[in-house]
Amino acid sequence: MAEKQKKNYTKRDVSDFTENKYKFQLFSRFVVLKLVLPIFYKIEYIGRENIPTDRNFIVAGNHISYFDPVLAGEVVNQPIAYMGKIELFEKPIMAAICDGLGCFAVNREKLEVSTIKTALNIFKTDRWRLGIFPQGGIRRNRKIEKINKGFAAIAKQMKTDILPLGIVGCEEYNWNPFKRKHIKAMLGEPISYNQELDAIFDEWGEKVAQLTGYEYIKDEEQETKKEQPSALASN
Repeated sequence: MAEKQKKNYTKRDVSDFTENKYKFQLFSRFVVLKLVLPIFYKIEYIGRENIPTDRNFIVAGNHISYFDPVLAGEVVNQPIAYMGKIELFEKPIMAAICDGLGCFAVNREKLEVSTIKTALNIFKTDRWRLGIFPQGGIRRNRKIEKINKGFAAIAKQMKTDILPLGIVGCEEYNWNPFKRKHIKAMLGEPISYNQELDAIFDEWGEKVAQLTGYEYIKDEEQETKKEQPSALASN
C-alpha cells in the first residue's frame, strides 16, 4: 500500500493544480514571510523584472533552507508546483502538507516518464509554474555543486526557458530577534532551452553562483577533487 501511495504522488493531472492549493501557498507565504521570519530576518526580493510575461517558465534555484519554497513563491508571485524528493511523501502528515501546497514526488536517481507527464500537465494550466531545486536537497556549504541535470532535460523536453533563482542569508537559521539577518531572493535573466543540455546546465550553475556569490563547481572539477584526497586532507 505504501509503495502504491508513493507512485500516486509522482503523478499529477491538470485538475490537481487548483485555486485552493494556490490559496494554501498564499496562506503559507503570509504566515512564514509576514508573521514569523520578519522577527528574525530582513527579507529582500530582487530581479522581478526578469520574470517572463509572455510565456511559461521553470523556476530553478539553489536550496539552503526549508524557507526556500515560500521565498521562491513570493519573489515570483505566482503559483508554483514544486518537485519534492519522494522521501518527503513517505510520512502521512508531510505528504498531506506537500500535496496541499501543490508539490509532487520525484525520483532523484532517475527522471521517470511520470515526472515528464506531470511537468507537461503543469504547463497546460493557465498560470502554474514548475519549481525545481536542482541540487536535490539543502546545501549550506556555499557551493553550487552536486546538481541533478534532469531539470535541463525537462526544459528541453517542454521547450520552456529556466528562470534562475539565487537565495542567500539563511545558510544558518537565526532565531535571535536582536540579531536580524538579511535574506535575499534574487532572480536572474531567463536561460534559453534552445541550446545543448550541458550549456543549459552550466549557464544555470554560473548564473546562480553569480547571484549568490557562491562557488560553482562543475562535474569535472568535482571529480578532480575526489582524485586528490591528500590535498583535501591538508586543507
